[in-house]
Amino acid sequence: MEDKPDAPETVVLGDISSIFEQVLGHPVRINDHTDIVEDLGMDSLGVMNFVMAIEDFYDISIPLDRIAQIQTVSDLIHAVEDLRSGTPE
Repeated sequence: MEDKPDAPETVVLGDISSIFEQVLGHPVRINDHTDIVEDLGMDSLGVMNFVMAIEDFYDISIPLDRIAQIQTVSDLIHAVEDLRSGTPE
């Protein structure tokens, strides 16, 4: 399966990048393998602010147990897509 520029994952990646920039206050370069805490230097407060921004943007609620499973941007994209489509973990 080829990644197409307008694939849902690509759109979500762009949205997430914009939200990171808003929360962190500076431009970021991310990809599927970016570790949210390690690579972006986010502390627990930053992560929670980011999660709230994602929830507001997509009008979803990310359960705490699901947040604990998210380490990379790819994990986050899959969680957002699952929650938006109503698919359980």
